[in-house]
Amino acid sequence: MALIKDLAEVNAELQEQKERADNVDFKMVTFSLGGKDYGVDIMNIKEIAKADKFTYVPNAASFVRGVYNLRGDIIPIIDLRIFFHMPVERTQDNLENLLILRIDERVYGTIVDKIDKVVGIDSESIQPPHPIFGDINIKFIRGVVEKLGDLYIILDVVRIFSQTEEEKEKPRGSVVDFGTVSEVSSYEAAPPVSGATNNMAIDFIKESLPALRQFYPSEINNEWIRRRFADWSGTRSGNDLQLKNENEAEDFVSGFYSEDTGRFWSDSYAAMVKGMLPILSSNNIQVWNVGCGKGYETFSFACILRSRYPDGHIKIWANDSDIMAISQAPNLTFELDEIPEYMKSFVSKGRSGYSFNQGIKDAIVFEYHDILHDNLLPDLDMILIRDVLSFLKTDDQSRIVNSFKEKLKDRGFVILGKNEALPGDSWMYIGKEPVSAYAQTE
Repeated sequence: MALIKDLAEVNAELQEQKERADNVDFKMVTFSLGGKDYGVDIMNIKEIAKADKFTYVPNAASFVRGVYNLRGDIIPIIDLRIFFHMPVERTQDNLENLLILRIDERVYGTIVDKIDKVVGIDSESIQPPHPIFGDINIKFIRGVVEKLGDLYIILDVVRIFSQTEEEKEKPRGSVVDFGTVSEVSSYEAAPPVSGATNNMAIDFIKESLPALRQFYPSEINNEWIRRRFADWSGTRSGNDLQLKNENEAEDFVSGFYSEDTGRFWSDSYAAMVKGMLPILSSNNIQVWNVGCGKGYETFSFACILRSRYPDGHIKIWANDSDIMAISQAPNLTFELDEIPEYMKSFVSKGRSGYSFNQGIKDAIVFEYHDILHDNLLPDLDMILIRDVLSFLKTDDQSRIVNSFKEKLKDRGFVILGKNEALPGDSWMYIGKEPVSAYAQTE
């Protein structure tokens, strides 16, 4: 009889467990803080992530680690450990565990020690908080619940991140109360200090450009970004300053490109380039044209070189990583009225229209090549690389620029995009708007 009674009790417990399992109406994401287990209503969780390198917010509360660019959205990052006066343990890789919360229409990032799992419970099993949970102010605790022997403290994140009526009446720029974090919902929450707000907005844009447009901010283009941001911010404010998608990133970069990109250089632009070409000690003129595309730029430069150095033996090594463009370049044809005056003496008429004469064609070698790979070239007099460097990763930019010094002759020079610059003391600016040209100083 004892065995039967024990089995009956077991069956009753199993039935009770099943009934409780069938009544799961509340799910929470569990995590740890200071060695204790916590939970947050899964309906407030947007996603989980790992991140570092948060942007500092001047004059913010101590628990505000900064702001973070989450795929174009600028969100505040709150360290819950500091918020609740708990010890902070740093990971070896410095990556923080983030719970991305959505509270009403706002998004916040919260740092926790460890993110565990999703736990489903019966909401009726949630018990009211008790003062024994002294680590956290009881007003921020929704309740406590036990699940499979583990005790979870359920945080009321809506209460934590909601702004009280009293706080709404605080003057702009007041110190954030320790009981709320709502005033740091965007980078605008911090009072501006010596242009800090603008600097942060520019930093956010710089972080977005590589992901959204494969444009990499660096010393080569920082001055243009600063000028572009001044125009950009003149018609936008707040979160509208940020780049939220590829179209906005393209709009931001649209004014970056050099004159006559993708077409023959105009008479005026060609005259400016010709005017800065130096006297060379040798008639053997070697040029590297990077990013030549379909050849419009290359043929333009070839005609300018032939006009400037009529007795020179010119060779242009024209490269591009677009195999379709580079394959079409040698056979470029056009109508006579489509080209500027300085080119007309270097063309001839064929069956399918006009093309460049054999002397110009023989001066150019079109080759498929990626600039990131080594390229065997003779000692160069000139490098033509407009609007290419800014679309390389910063480490590659530095490596390529350093290689210029090895490839160029002593009197060699470089023509960049109009909004690009060569940093450092090794280069001297010799250009004139809109032509950006540099000569070596060593």
